[in-house]
Amino acid sequence: MGSLPSFSLEGQVALVTGAARGLGRAIAVALAEAGASVALGLRDVSQDAGARAEMEALGRPVLPLQMDMADLGQIRSATAQAVEHFGRLDILVNNTGIAPSNLALDVVEEDFDRTLRINLKGTFFACQEAGKVMKRQGGGRIINMSSQAGFVALPTESVYCMTKAGIAHLTKCLAVEWGPYNINVNAVAPTFIHTPGTEPVLSDPEFHAETVRKIAALHRIGEPSEVTGAVVFLASPAASLITGHTILIDGGWTAV
Repeated sequence: MGSLPSFSLEGQVALVTGAARGLGRAIAVALAEAGASVALGLRDVSQDAGARAEMEALGRPVLPLQMDMADLGQIRSATAQAVEHFGRLDILVNNTGIAPSNLALDVVEEDFDRTLRINLKGTFFACQEAGKVMKRQGGGRIINMSSQAGFVALPTESVYCMTKAGIAHLTKCLAVEWGPYNINVNAVAPTFIHTPGTEPVLSDPEFHAETVRKIAALHRIGEPSEVTGAVVFLASPAASLITGHTILIDGGWTAV
């Protein structure tokens, strides 16, 4: 082995959930740029917002899949279709998540249940389906999407924070349980990133200024490429001895 490890994903097959927009789309494109064939998990397969065309322009094989993460049947069928189409599954990126905002005293059961159903239950069962495939084929990489919200308290985001903390600990549990099968399980935990999903809150000058202040070391909002780089690294041979970790991509928010 040379002194420089490989960051290439050539010949690998990845499944990315929530791949139509925002970080999911950026991650899917980055994996394709690194050499992977990519299955796009989409809440509505008829509306990929141009994600498939963008990736096909890179010359990589792409497969859009119906995969609403609130529907266990769709999680199972989409994973099976990805394996049937590509012949294997080497990388799963669990990106999908929702964050209804409300004071803890005002949270309604419907929002509570849906947030847990998508963020925790959906992530767990997507891991389970991918884990079954990866065990059979002798290994794989799973990267879950946690958040800095799993490590700090954010007012009006108690349920979301709870699920993201749960994902970080789930990542540890699965890493230990599946390590003997050569399955690496890690997570990334971003701060606020410029995406269509964060644009409404970040357009508020007061909120933007307070957020930049809390990003204690770098004092700026992140860009999607600053998350995708960590995901590609964790999916690559260069990260072969890393498992059970959550990489905070938070500009220093949690350093103080």
